[in-house]
Amino acid sequence: MSIKAAPVNGVSPRLIAVLIYAALSTAIVSSLGMLLVPTISRAFDITISTAQWMLTVNLLVGAISTPIMGRLSDGPHKKRLLLISLGIILIGSVLAALATNFTLFLIGRGMQGLTYGIVPVTIAMARRYLPEAKVGGAISSLSVTVATGIGIGYPLTGIIAGTFDYQFAFWFAAAFVVSAFFVVARFVPAGPDILAPVRDFDYTGAGLLGIGLGTILVAISEGPNWGWGSPLTIGAFALAAVVLSVWARAELRTDHPLINLRVLRNGEVLLANLAAIGLGISMYIGFSIASLIAQAPSETGYGIGMPVFWAGFVMLPLSIGSFGANRLVRRVARRIRLATLLPVGAGVMTASTILLLTAHNQLWEILVGMFLFGVGMGTAYAAMPGLIARSIEAEELGSAVSFNQVLRTVGGSFGSAISGAVLAAHLSADAHPSDAGISISLAIGSVGCVIVFTALLVHYLRDRGRLRRA
Repeated sequence: MSIKAAPVNGVSPRLIAVLIYAALSTAIVSSLGMLLVPTISRAFDITISTAQWMLTVNLLVGAISTPIMGRLSDGPHKKRLLLISLGIILIGSVLAALATNFTLFLIGRGMQGLTYGIVPVTIAMARRYLPEAKVGGAISSLSVTVATGIGIGYPLTGIIAGTFDYQFAFWFAAAFVVSAFFVVARFVPAGPDILAPVRDFDYTGAGLLGIGLGTILVAISEGPNWGWGSPLTIGAFALAAVVLSVWARAELRTDHPLINLRVLRNGEVLLANLAAIGLGISMYIGFSIASLIAQAPSETGYGIGMPVFWAGFVMLPLSIGSFGANRLVRRVARRIRLATLLPVGAGVMTASTILLLTAHNQLWEILVGMFLFGVGMGTAYAAMPGLIARSIEAEELGSAVSFNQVLRTVGGSFGSAISGAVLAAHLSADAHPSDAGISISLAIGSVGCVIVFTALLVHYLRDRGRLRRA
Protein backbone atom coordinates (compact mmCIF):
# COMPACT_ATOMS: atom_id res chain seq x y z
CA MET A 1 0.00 0.00 0.00
CA SER A 2 1.34 3.43 -0.88
CA ILE A 3 2.04 6.09 1.71
CA LYS A 4 1.21 9.70 0.88
CA ALA A 5 3.12 12.60 2.39
CA ALA A 6 1.04 15.24 4.09
CA PRO A 7 0.07 18.22 1.95
CA VAL A 8 1.76 21.53 2.63
CA ASN A 9 -0.24 24.12 4.54
CA GLY A 10 -1.08 27.21 2.54
CA VAL A 11 -0.71 25.58 -0.86
CA SER A 12 -2.38 27.69 -3.53
CA PRO A 13 -5.77 26.32 -4.66
CA ARG A 14 -4.53 27.05 -8.19
CA LEU A 15 -1.75 24.46 -7.88
CA ILE A 16 -3.45 21.81 -10.05
CA ALA A 17 -3.99 24.34 -12.84
CA VAL A 18 -0.40 25.57 -12.47
CA LEU A 19 1.03 22.04 -12.76
CA ILE A 20 -1.14 21.29 -15.80
CA TYR A 21 0.01 24.56 -17.39
CA ALA A 22 3.65 23.62 -16.79
CA ALA A 23 3.03 20.16 -18.27
CA LEU A 24 1.47 21.77 -21.34
CA SER A 25 4.94 23.04 -22.25
CA THR A 26 5.66 19.44 -23.24
CA ALA A 27 2.72 19.41 -25.65
CA ILE A 28 3.53 22.80 -27.14
CA VAL A 29 7.18 21.90 -27.75
CA SER A 30 6.24 18.41 -29.01
CA SER A 31 3.94 19.96 -31.58
CA LEU A 32 7.00 21.59 -33.17
CA GLY A 33 8.22 18.17 -34.29
CA MET A 34 6.15 15.98 -36.56
CA LEU A 35 4.15 18.76 -38.21
CA LEU A 36 7.27 20.68 -39.26
CA VAL A 37 9.30 17.77 -40.67
CA PRO A 38 8.46 18.64 -44.33
CA THR A 39 9.07 22.33 -43.61
CA ILE A 40 12.48 21.68 -42.02
CA SER A 41 13.36 19.38 -44.92
CA ARG A 42 12.84 22.23 -47.35
CA ALA A 43 14.40 24.91 -45.14
CA PHE A 44 17.71 23.08 -44.71
CA ASP A 45 17.61 21.29 -48.09
CA ILE A 46 17.67 17.79 -46.60
CA THR A 47 15.62 14.64 -47.18
CA ILE A 48 12.48 13.83 -45.22
CA SER A 49 14.24 10.87 -43.57
CA THR A 50 17.11 13.13 -42.42
CA ALA A 51 14.64 15.72 -41.14
CA GLN A 52 13.05 12.94 -39.05
CA TRP A 53 16.11 13.26 -36.80
CA MET A 54 14.49 16.37 -35.35
CA LEU A 55 12.03 13.92 -33.78
CA THR A 56 14.51 11.19 -32.91
CA VAL A 57 17.10 13.40 -31.15
CA ASN A 58 14.34 15.13 -29.19
CA LEU A 59 12.92 11.80 -28.03
CA LEU A 60 16.39 10.38 -27.33
CA VAL A 61 17.25 13.23 -24.95
CA GLY A 62 13.80 12.83 -23.42
CA ALA A 63 14.34 9.11 -22.88
CA ILE A 64 17.63 9.79 -21.07
CA SER A 65 16.56 12.86 -19.09
CA THR A 66 13.14 11.61 -17.95
CA PRO A 67 14.38 8.97 -15.45
CA ILE A 68 16.99 11.41 -14.16
CA MET A 69 14.38 14.11 -13.59
CA GLY A 70 12.00 11.54 -12.11
CA ARG A 71 14.57 10.42 -9.54
CA LEU A 72 15.50 14.01 -8.68
CA SER A 73 11.80 14.84 -8.23
CA ASP A 74 11.73 12.36 -5.32
CA GLY A 75 14.24 14.63 -3.57
CA PRO A 76 13.86 17.95 -1.76
CA HIS A 77 14.38 20.37 -4.69
CA LYS A 78 11.31 19.77 -6.84
CA LYS A 79 10.63 23.41 -7.66
CA ARG A 80 14.26 24.17 -8.49
CA LEU A 81 14.36 21.12 -10.78
CA LEU A 82 11.26 22.26 -12.64
CA LEU A 83 12.54 25.81 -13.08
CA ILE A 84 15.99 24.72 -14.30
CA SER A 85 14.40 22.30 -16.77
CA LEU A 86 12.11 25.00 -18.14
CA GLY A 87 15.14 27.28 -18.48
CA ILE A 88 17.04 24.70 -20.57
CA ILE A 89 13.97 24.09 -22.74
CA LEU A 90 13.73 27.84 -23.29
CA ILE A 91 17.37 28.05 -24.43
CA GLY A 92 16.79 25.12 -26.79
CA SER A 93 13.72 26.80 -28.29
CA VAL A 94 15.63 30.02 -28.92
CA LEU A 95 18.57 28.13 -30.44
CA ALA A 96 16.28 26.20 -32.80
CA ALA A 97 14.61 29.45 -33.86
CA LEU A 98 17.98 31.11 -34.60
CA ALA A 99 19.75 28.07 -36.12
CA THR A 100 21.47 28.71 -39.44
CA ASN A 101 22.20 25.02 -40.13
CA PHE A 102 20.65 21.68 -39.34
CA THR A 103 23.33 20.75 -36.77
CA LEU A 104 22.57 23.77 -34.57
CA PHE A 105 18.88 23.12 -35.07
CA LEU A 106 19.30 19.54 -33.80
CA ILE A 107 21.17 20.79 -30.71
CA GLY A 108 18.23 23.05 -29.92
CA ARG A 109 15.77 20.21 -30.46
CA GLY A 110 17.87 18.02 -28.18
CA MET A 111 17.68 20.61 -25.39
CA GLN A 112 13.92 20.73 -25.87
CA GLY A 113 13.87 17.00 -25.08
CA LEU A 114 13.77 17.82 -21.37
CA THR A 115 10.07 18.53 -21.85
CA TYR A 116 9.37 14.80 -21.54
CA GLY A 117 10.63 14.86 -17.96
CA ILE A 118 8.28 17.66 -16.95
CA VAL A 119 5.21 15.45 -16.50
CA PRO A 120 6.81 13.06 -13.93
CA VAL A 121 8.03 16.08 -11.95
CA THR A 122 4.56 17.63 -11.90
CA ILE A 123 3.03 14.30 -10.89
CA ALA A 124 5.48 14.01 -8.00
CA MET A 125 4.55 17.55 -6.94
CA ALA A 126 0.84 16.75 -7.08
CA ARG A 127 1.37 13.66 -4.93
CA ARG A 128 3.40 15.67 -2.41
CA TYR A 129 1.43 18.91 -2.10
CA LEU A 130 -2.21 18.18 -2.89
CA PRO A 131 -4.86 16.83 -0.49
CA GLU A 132 -5.49 13.09 -0.74
CA ALA A 133 -8.91 13.56 -2.33
CA LYS A 134 -7.48 15.51 -5.27
CA VAL A 135 -4.36 13.47 -5.98
CA GLY A 136 -5.95 10.77 -8.15
CA GLY A 137 -7.71 13.19 -10.47
CA ALA A 138 -4.63 15.40 -10.73
CA ILE A 139 -2.35 12.48 -11.66
CA SER A 140 -4.82 11.29 -14.29
CA SER A 141 -5.13 14.76 -15.82
CA LEU A 142 -1.37 15.35 -15.84
CA SER A 143 -0.74 11.99 -17.47
CA VAL A 144 -2.80 12.84 -20.55
CA THR A 145 -1.90 16.53 -20.68
CA VAL A 146 0.57 15.88 -23.49
CA ALA A 147 -1.96 14.05 -25.66
CA THR A 148 -4.64 16.68 -25.03
CA GLY A 149 -2.25 19.55 -25.53
CA ILE A 150 -0.88 18.22 -28.83
CA GLY A 151 -4.32 18.68 -30.35
CA ILE A 152 -4.11 22.34 -29.35
CA GLY A 153 -0.42 22.85 -30.08
CA TYR A 154 -0.51 21.43 -33.60
CA PRO A 155 -3.13 23.86 -34.97
CA LEU A 156 -1.31 26.78 -33.33
CA THR A 157 2.00 25.63 -34.80
CA GLY A 158 0.43 25.22 -38.23
CA ILE A 159 -1.18 28.66 -38.14
CA ILE A 160 2.04 30.36 -37.01
CA ALA A 161 4.35 28.46 -39.38
CA GLY A 162 1.91 28.83 -42.28
CA THR A 163 1.35 32.55 -41.73
CA PHE A 164 4.96 33.50 -40.98
CA ASP A 165 7.79 30.94 -40.93
CA TYR A 166 8.80 27.93 -38.86
CA GLN A 167 11.11 30.14 -36.72
CA PHE A 168 8.08 32.00 -35.40
CA ALA A 169 6.64 28.72 -34.15
CA PHE A 170 9.76 28.19 -32.06
CA TRP A 171 9.58 31.76 -30.78
CA PHE A 172 5.99 31.07 -29.75
CA ALA A 173 7.12 27.97 -27.85
CA ALA A 174 9.82 30.05 -26.15
CA ALA A 175 7.23 32.63 -25.07
CA PHE A 176 4.98 29.87 -23.70
CA VAL A 177 7.85 28.35 -21.72
CA VAL A 178 8.67 31.80 -20.27
CA SER A 179 5.08 32.15 -19.08
CA ALA A 180 5.19 28.65 -17.55
CA PHE A 181 8.46 29.54 -15.79
CA PHE A 182 6.94 32.58 -14.09
CA VAL A 183 3.70 30.77 -13.18
CA VAL A 184 5.71 27.97 -11.51
CA ALA A 185 7.94 30.50 -9.73
CA ARG A 186 4.89 32.31 -8.39
CA PHE A 187 2.52 29.54 -7.32
CA VAL A 188 4.47 26.31 -6.67
CA PRO A 189 5.54 25.91 -3.01
CA ALA A 190 9.12 26.97 -2.44
CA GLY A 191 11.70 24.33 -1.57
CA PRO A 192 13.40 22.50 -0.16
CA ASP A 193 10.83 19.84 0.70
CA ILE A 194 11.82 18.91 4.25
CA LEU A 195 9.94 15.60 4.11
CA ALA A 196 11.72 14.34 1.00
CA PRO A 197 14.60 11.88 1.45
CA VAL A 198 18.12 13.03 0.61
CA ARG A 199 19.99 10.35 -1.33
CA ASP A 200 23.14 10.02 -3.39
CA PHE A 201 22.48 10.30 -7.12
CA ASP A 202 23.08 7.20 -9.22
CA TYR A 203 25.56 8.60 -11.77
CA THR A 204 26.58 5.14 -12.93
CA GLY A 205 23.01 4.15 -13.69
CA ALA A 206 22.35 7.40 -15.55
CA GLY A 207 25.48 7.01 -17.68
CA LEU A 208 24.87 3.37 -18.58
CA LEU A 209 21.21 3.99 -19.44
CA GLY A 210 22.11 6.95 -21.65
CA ILE A 211 24.78 4.99 -23.53
CA GLY A 212 22.53 1.96 -23.99
CA LEU A 213 19.49 3.87 -25.24
CA GLY A 214 21.58 6.16 -27.43
CA THR A 215 23.38 3.25 -29.08
CA ILE A 216 20.26 1.30 -29.91
CA LEU A 217 18.48 4.34 -31.35
CA VAL A 218 21.46 5.22 -33.52
CA ALA A 219 21.54 1.62 -34.77
CA ILE A 220 17.86 1.75 -35.73
CA SER A 221 18.15 5.16 -37.37
CA GLU A 222 21.34 4.43 -39.31
CA GLY A 223 20.51 0.82 -40.17
CA PRO A 224 19.32 1.67 -43.71
CA ASN A 225 22.57 3.55 -44.41
CA TRP A 226 24.96 1.06 -42.81
CA GLY A 227 23.03 -2.02 -43.92
CA TRP A 228 20.99 -4.09 -41.48
CA GLY A 229 23.41 -7.00 -41.74
CA SER A 230 26.59 -4.91 -41.59
CA PRO A 231 29.08 -5.44 -38.73
CA LEU A 232 28.53 -1.84 -37.64
CA THR A 233 24.77 -2.26 -37.20
CA ILE A 234 25.01 -5.67 -35.56
CA GLY A 235 27.84 -4.42 -33.32
CA ALA A 236 25.77 -1.41 -32.22
CA PHE A 237 22.81 -3.61 -31.25
CA ALA A 238 25.14 -6.00 -29.42
CA LEU A 239 26.82 -3.14 -27.56
CA ALA A 240 23.44 -1.72 -26.55
CA ALA A 241 22.32 -5.12 -25.24
CA VAL A 242 25.51 -5.54 -23.19
CA VAL A 243 25.37 -2.02 -21.75
CA LEU A 244 21.68 -2.27 -20.82
CA SER A 245 22.29 -5.69 -19.20
CA VAL A 246 25.12 -4.22 -17.12
CA TRP A 247 22.86 -1.29 -16.25
CA ALA A 248 20.05 -3.58 -15.07
CA ARG A 249 22.42 -5.59 -12.86
CA ALA A 250 23.91 -2.40 -11.43
CA GLU A 251 20.47 -0.99 -10.64
CA LEU A 252 19.43 -4.15 -8.79
CA ARG A 253 22.60 -4.02 -6.66
CA THR A 254 22.36 -0.31 -5.79
CA ASP A 255 20.57 0.81 -2.65
CA HIS A 256 19.19 3.94 -4.28
CA PRO A 257 19.12 3.30 -8.06
CA LEU A 258 18.13 5.76 -10.75
CA ILE A 259 15.20 3.48 -11.57
CA ASN A 260 14.03 0.98 -9.00
CA LEU A 261 13.65 -2.13 -11.14
CA ARG A 262 12.45 -4.08 -8.10
CA VAL A 263 9.01 -2.48 -8.45
CA LEU A 264 8.63 -4.45 -11.69
CA ARG A 265 7.96 -7.48 -9.52
CA ASN A 266 4.54 -5.95 -8.96
CA GLY A 267 2.33 -7.31 -11.73
CA GLU A 268 0.31 -4.13 -12.25
CA VAL A 269 3.42 -1.93 -12.48
CA LEU A 270 5.00 -4.34 -14.97
CA LEU A 271 1.78 -4.39 -16.99
CA ALA A 272 1.65 -0.59 -17.18
CA ASN A 273 5.31 -0.36 -18.22
CA LEU A 274 5.15 -3.00 -20.97
CA ALA A 275 2.06 -1.33 -22.38
CA ALA A 276 3.80 2.06 -22.27
CA ILE A 277 6.66 1.07 -24.56
CA GLY A 278 4.50 -0.89 -27.02
CA LEU A 279 1.85 1.79 -27.36
CA GLY A 280 4.54 4.49 -27.52
CA ILE A 281 6.03 2.88 -30.63
CA SER A 282 2.68 2.66 -32.40
CA MET A 283 1.62 6.14 -31.28
CA TYR A 284 4.60 7.97 -32.76
CA ILE A 285 4.50 5.99 -35.98
CA GLY A 286 0.84 6.90 -36.37
CA PHE A 287 1.39 10.57 -35.55
CA SER A 288 4.38 11.10 -37.81
CA ILE A 289 2.88 9.25 -40.79
CA ALA A 290 -0.49 11.00 -40.46
CA SER A 291 1.30 14.36 -40.46
CA LEU A 292 3.28 13.42 -43.58
CA ILE A 293 0.18 12.19 -45.39
CA ALA A 294 -1.67 15.42 -44.62
CA GLN A 295 1.08 17.59 -46.16
CA ALA A 296 2.36 15.33 -48.97
CA PRO A 297 1.30 16.41 -52.49
CA SER A 298 -1.49 14.45 -54.12
CA GLU A 299 0.92 13.35 -56.86
CA THR A 300 2.49 10.90 -54.40
CA GLY A 301 -0.66 8.78 -54.57
CA TYR A 302 -1.37 9.02 -50.85
CA GLY A 303 -0.93 12.70 -49.97
CA ILE A 304 -3.78 15.08 -49.19
CA GLY A 305 -1.74 18.16 -50.12
CA MET A 306 -2.72 20.37 -47.18
CA PRO A 307 -0.59 23.47 -46.47
CA VAL A 308 1.06 23.57 -43.06
CA PHE A 309 -1.46 26.26 -42.01
CA TRP A 310 -4.28 23.70 -42.12
CA ALA A 311 -2.33 20.49 -41.52
CA GLY A 312 -2.08 21.24 -37.79
CA PHE A 313 -5.84 20.90 -37.43
CA VAL A 314 -5.53 17.21 -38.31
CA MET A 315 -4.47 16.64 -34.70
CA LEU A 316 -7.40 18.54 -33.16
CA PRO A 317 -9.60 15.39 -32.95
CA LEU A 318 -6.76 13.79 -30.97
CA SER A 319 -7.12 16.45 -28.29
CA ILE A 320 -10.90 16.13 -28.20
CA GLY A 321 -10.74 12.34 -27.92
CA SER A 322 -8.05 12.23 -25.22
CA PHE A 323 -9.70 14.95 -23.13
CA GLY A 324 -13.10 13.28 -23.27
CA ALA A 325 -11.63 9.85 -22.48
CA ASN A 326 -9.70 11.23 -19.52
CA ARG A 327 -12.84 12.78 -18.06
CA LEU A 328 -14.71 9.50 -18.53
CA VAL A 329 -11.92 7.45 -16.91
CA ARG A 330 -11.95 9.69 -13.84
CA ARG A 331 -15.68 9.10 -13.45
CA VAL A 332 -15.68 5.33 -13.89
CA ALA A 333 -12.36 4.55 -12.15
CA ARG A 334 -14.13 3.86 -8.86
CA ARG A 335 -16.41 1.27 -10.45
CA ILE A 336 -14.08 -0.26 -13.05
CA ARG A 337 -10.62 -1.61 -12.26
CA LEU A 338 -7.77 0.35 -13.84
CA ALA A 339 -6.38 -2.94 -15.15
CA THR A 340 -9.58 -3.24 -17.20
CA LEU A 341 -9.19 0.21 -18.74
CA LEU A 342 -5.73 -0.56 -20.12
CA PRO A 343 -6.90 -3.19 -22.64
CA VAL A 344 -9.90 -1.02 -23.52
CA GLY A 345 -7.60 1.90 -24.37
CA ALA A 346 -5.19 -0.37 -26.24
CA GLY A 347 -8.09 -1.86 -28.19
CA VAL A 348 -9.30 1.54 -29.35
CA MET A 349 -5.75 2.49 -30.37
CA THR A 350 -5.49 -0.78 -32.29
CA ALA A 351 -8.69 0.03 -34.15
CA SER A 352 -7.29 3.43 -35.10
CA THR A 353 -4.02 1.98 -36.44
CA ILE A 354 -5.92 -0.57 -38.54
CA LEU A 355 -8.17 2.20 -39.90
CA LEU A 356 -5.16 4.33 -40.86
CA LEU A 357 -3.45 1.35 -42.47
CA THR A 358 -6.44 0.43 -44.63
CA ALA A 359 -7.84 3.91 -45.31
CA HIS A 360 -5.65 7.02 -45.24
CA ASN A 361 -6.14 8.79 -48.57
CA GLN A 362 -9.04 11.00 -47.49
CA LEU A 363 -9.03 13.75 -44.89
CA TRP A 364 -12.01 12.35 -42.99
CA GLU A 365 -10.21 9.02 -42.60
CA ILE A 366 -7.22 10.73 -40.97
CA LEU A 367 -9.50 12.76 -38.70
CA VAL A 368 -11.41 9.69 -37.52
CA GLY A 369 -8.14 7.82 -36.99
CA MET A 370 -6.73 10.66 -34.86
CA PHE A 371 -9.94 10.86 -32.80
CA LEU A 372 -9.78 7.14 -32.04
CA PHE A 373 -6.08 7.51 -31.22
CA GLY A 374 -7.00 10.23 -28.73
CA VAL A 375 -9.72 8.15 -27.10
CA GLY A 376 -7.39 5.17 -26.76
CA MET A 377 -4.51 7.24 -25.44
CA GLY A 378 -6.69 9.13 -23.00
CA THR A 379 -8.01 5.86 -21.60
CA ALA A 380 -4.77 3.88 -21.45
CA TYR A 381 -2.47 6.67 -20.30
CA ALA A 382 -4.87 7.80 -17.59
CA ALA A 383 -4.92 4.26 -16.19
CA MET A 384 -1.14 3.70 -16.15
CA PRO A 385 -0.07 6.20 -13.43
CA GLY A 386 -3.05 5.21 -11.30
CA LEU A 387 -1.98 1.58 -11.36
CA ILE A 388 1.56 2.56 -10.39
CA ALA A 389 0.60 5.07 -7.71
CA ARG A 390 -1.58 2.63 -5.79
CA SER A 391 1.02 -0.14 -5.88
CA ILE A 392 4.21 1.48 -4.56
CA GLU A 393 5.47 3.65 -1.73
CA ALA A 394 5.12 7.42 -2.07
CA GLU A 395 8.88 8.04 -1.93
CA GLU A 396 9.32 5.88 -5.05
CA LEU A 397 6.51 7.52 -7.01
CA GLY A 398 8.62 10.00 -8.96
CA SER A 399 11.05 7.29 -10.07
CA ALA A 400 8.32 4.76 -10.89
CA VAL A 401 6.12 7.17 -12.85
CA SER A 402 9.17 8.58 -14.62
CA PHE A 403 10.13 5.04 -15.65
CA ASN A 404 6.68 4.65 -17.16
CA GLN A 405 7.15 7.98 -18.90
CA VAL A 406 10.62 7.03 -20.12
CA LEU A 407 9.23 3.82 -21.60
CA ARG A 408 6.63 5.86 -23.46
CA THR A 409 9.41 8.14 -24.66
CA VAL A 410 11.68 5.21 -25.53
CA GLY A 411 8.78 3.68 -27.42
CA GLY A 412 8.26 6.99 -29.19
CA SER A 413 11.98 7.16 -30.00
CA PHE A 414 11.86 3.66 -31.45
CA GLY A 415 8.70 4.51 -33.38
CA SER A 416 10.26 7.67 -34.79
CA ALA A 417 13.53 5.90 -35.67
CA ILE A 418 11.74 2.90 -37.21
CA SER A 419 9.43 5.01 -39.36
CA GLY A 420 12.38 7.21 -40.39
CA ALA A 421 14.39 4.13 -41.38
CA VAL A 422 11.49 2.65 -43.37
CA LEU A 423 10.83 5.94 -45.17
CA ALA A 424 14.54 6.35 -45.95
CA ALA A 425 14.53 2.92 -47.60
CA HIS A 426 11.43 3.74 -49.68
CA LEU A 427 11.93 7.10 -51.37
CA SER A 428 10.44 8.12 -54.69
CA ALA A 429 12.33 9.95 -57.41
CA ASP A 430 11.06 13.29 -56.07
CA ALA A 431 12.56 12.49 -52.60
CA HIS A 432 9.12 12.02 -51.04
CA PRO A 433 8.42 8.74 -49.21
CA SER A 434 6.77 6.20 -51.48
CA ASP A 435 3.32 4.76 -50.90
CA ALA A 436 4.99 1.46 -49.97
CA GLY A 437 7.05 3.19 -47.26
CA ILE A 438 3.94 4.81 -45.81
CA SER A 439 2.04 1.51 -45.79
CA ILE A 440 4.91 -0.48 -44.26
CA SER A 441 5.33 2.09 -41.48
CA LEU A 442 1.62 2.03 -40.67
CA ALA A 443 1.63 -1.78 -40.77
CA ILE A 444 4.45 -1.91 -38.20
CA GLY A 445 2.50 0.41 -35.91
CA SER A 446 -0.65 -1.63 -36.34
CA VAL A 447 1.09 -4.95 -35.60
CA GLY A 448 2.67 -3.42 -32.48
CA CYS A 449 -0.72 -2.31 -31.21
CA VAL A 450 -2.28 -5.71 -31.91
CA ILE A 451 0.46 -7.44 -29.93
CA VAL A 452 0.04 -5.11 -26.94
CA PHE A 453 -3.74 -5.37 -27.02
CA THR A 454 -3.65 -9.16 -27.21
CA ALA A 455 -1.21 -9.41 -24.30
CA LEU A 456 -3.31 -7.05 -22.15
CA LEU A 457 -6.52 -8.90 -23.01
CA VAL A 458 -5.03 -12.30 -22.14
CA HIS A 459 -3.73 -10.92 -18.84
CA TYR A 460 -7.13 -9.40 -18.05
CA LEU A 461 -9.01 -12.62 -18.77
CA ARG A 462 -6.57 -14.67 -16.66
CA ASP A 463 -6.78 -12.17 -13.82
CA ARG A 464 -10.57 -12.17 -13.98
CA GLY A 465 -10.69 -15.96 -13.87
CA ARG A 466 -8.33 -15.99 -10.88
CA LEU A 467 -10.52 -13.51 -9.00
CA ARG A 468 -13.64 -15.61 -9.67
CA ARG A 469 -11.96 -18.75 -8.36
CA ALA A 470 -10.85 -16.88 -5.25
